[in-house]
Parts: sequence; C-alpha cells; structure tokens
Amino acid sequence: MSVVPAEVLPGGSRTVPETAPGPAELGPRARLWPSLAAVYRAQLSRARVARIPLLFVATFQSIGIAVMMRGVVEGGDEAQSVVAGSSVLVVAYVALNLLSQYFGQLRASGGLDHYATLPVPPAAVVLGAAAAYASFTVPGTLVTAVFGCVLFGLPLTNLWVLLAVIPLAGAALAGLGAACGLLAPRPELATLLGQLGMSAALLLGVLPAGRMPEAIRLARDLLPSTYGVEAYARTFGPDPDWALVLADLGVCAGVGVVSLAVATRAYRRAAVR
Repeated sequence: MSVVPAEVLPGGSRTVPETAPGPAELGPRARLWPSLAAVYRAQLSRARVARIPLLFVATFQSIGIAVMMRGVVEGGDEAQSVVAGSSVLVVAYVALNLLSQYFGQLRASGGLDHYATLPVPPAAVVLGAAAAYASFTVPGTLVTAVFGCVLFGLPLTNLWVLLAVIPLAGAALAGLGAACGLLAPRPELATLLGQLGMSAALLLGVLPAGRMPEAIRLARDLLPSTYGVEAYARTFGPDPDWALVLADLGVCAGVGVVSLAVATRAYRRAAVR
C-alpha cells in the first residue's frame, strides 16, 4: 500500500499558511558627517573649474583695496584694520556674494529637487556647499594678508590666526549668504542681497573704525565679519590680548551656528515646495 499526498490528488489543495505581509524595513538613516563629506567632495569637484577665476577676482579685489588705502593710511591701528579687513574681505566675497547667488539659482532652476531626492540630511547640503566655497578662500586670504603686512610693514608672526578666522568667519558669512539665496523669492534678489552684504563687509570691515560716525560703528558691530577682522587685527601688537581674540572668534562661531541653522531651515522649506 502506498501513501499519496493529498495535494497531488484531483481536487486536492495545498495548505499554505497565510501570513500578513509586514512593512518593508527601511535602511538606516544617513549620518550627518559622512553625508557632509560626500556633499563637500561633490561641490568641490563641481566648482573646481571656476576656482582660478574665483581666486583671482577675490584676491585681486582685496589687494587693490589695500593698495588704495595705502595712500590714505600710514600705519598704526588703522593699518592693522585695513590689512585685517582686506584679508577677511576675500571670505566675504565668496561666502556672501557667490553662495547667495548659487543657492538663489539652485532654487529658481529646481536644482533643490535633486538634493531632496538624495538620502542626506538638509544640514549636510548647506554645510557641504558652504565649506566647499569657503575652501577656495584660503589661498586668497593668505596671499592678501602677506601682501598687506609687507605693504604696511606689519609683522607676519601671528599669521597662523587666519587658520581660525577663515573657517569661523566663513561659517557666519556663509550661513547668511545661503539664507539670502534660499529665502529670496527670485534669483535676482538673492544676487542683490549678496552684493549688499559684500559691500557692507567692504565698507565696515576695511575702513578704520576710528574714522566712522557712531551710528556707523553700531552697524559695524552687527556684521559678523567685523569680529573676524578684530580678532586678526589684535594679533599685530607686540603683546596681543588673546582673551579678546578668543572672544571675537567665539562671536563668529556663535553667529555661524545660528546663521547655518537658519539656512538649513530655509533649505527645508524651499525643498518641499
């Protein structure tokens, strides 16, 4: 006698246990720092073609302003302000002017939709683009600082302070530039806001504060690049007050955190529209 399974007989049915399909498991969320590094490398390679013109324009502009001020300022504290302001102006040109234009055009052309589909946090997009553009300012800032010190006869001993001034002042200005580009309803308005911000950094950062009216000094104190200028200018003296230098850098860092947070929030709003 042989035993035949029921499922092979005519009319037989295989008994299959019914299980309700569960929800598909999602992959792990993208972490901030690996995403930031990926966006930074992508932005750096994208902007590499325009690096030489960018460096030339920003550096030539700042050196030209230092040469022009040489006929007005002889030395002392005013020369220190001119050299420090001209050096930080390279950072302001890129962080305020170019970054506001970039995000304004990106929003108008629908380029934010591409980033919205990527598994990267919004903060990584803003920080990565800001860091990539700020990286191009390092050679120009150092060249301008060395040229200005030689032109005005200032010491080069504490030139290393720029390694802290560039990222901290750059973060504060880049956050403002990105926010202007993302919040402006039209790319033309984003370009205008970036130009106005750079002009403010030029007039309020390079010109000696002692020659400004009191109302203009108050406006100067509201500009975050001012504290980067003051931090670098304080190091030219024979006995720098490093506590004040750190305080000025701390202000730049605090404004950078706030401005980048505002830019990240503006990016989230612009990306979902």
